Amino acid sequence: MTGIEITLFILALLVMLVGVAGTVLPVIPGTVLIFIPALLFGWLTDWSYISGEAVAWLAGLMLIAWALDYLGAAFGAKRFGGGWAGAIGAVVGMIAGIIFPVFGIVTFIVGSFAGAVVGEATLGRNRTNALRAGLGSFIGVFVAGVGKVTIAAVMIGIFVWSVLGSS
Repeated sequence: MTGIEITLFILALLVMLVGVAGTVLPVIPGTVLIFIPALLFGWLTDWSYISGEAVAWLAGLMLIAWALDYLGAAFGAKRFGGGWAGAIGAVVGMIAGIIFPVFGIVTFIVGSFAGAVVGEATLGRNRTNALRAGLGSFIGVFVAGVGKVTIAAVMIGIFVWSVLGSS
């Protein structure tokens, strides 16, 4: 690798580390900040160090992580006895937490919890069932977060393996 390519590789890794933080901070697009530097690195180095197949894997993992954001809360709410209103409420609350990040990730999680509870309450469910759906949403967001951090680590591993394995 040339000096410029090494510099590009280091810059890509630094942006990717911000992406890892973004997997748990709702305002930063986590896996997108891992995928884009890999794509740019490939393009800028004329695909000498990372293959189209590796980039395709990174794109697929990025989409899975994105889906986990929304499906985790909805699945958790439903798994803990909530109905469709609790699942939709969890997603709407999560989106509200992203749009209005007053307290960062706390707003994201509380929004999901509150959305599930309000969604269930609008259907006339008793408080216990509504709170269980909210708890399920909270657990779903947590499990999805662990999954996203894991996916981020795998994405960075694929990038590093591809680049260093081909040099």
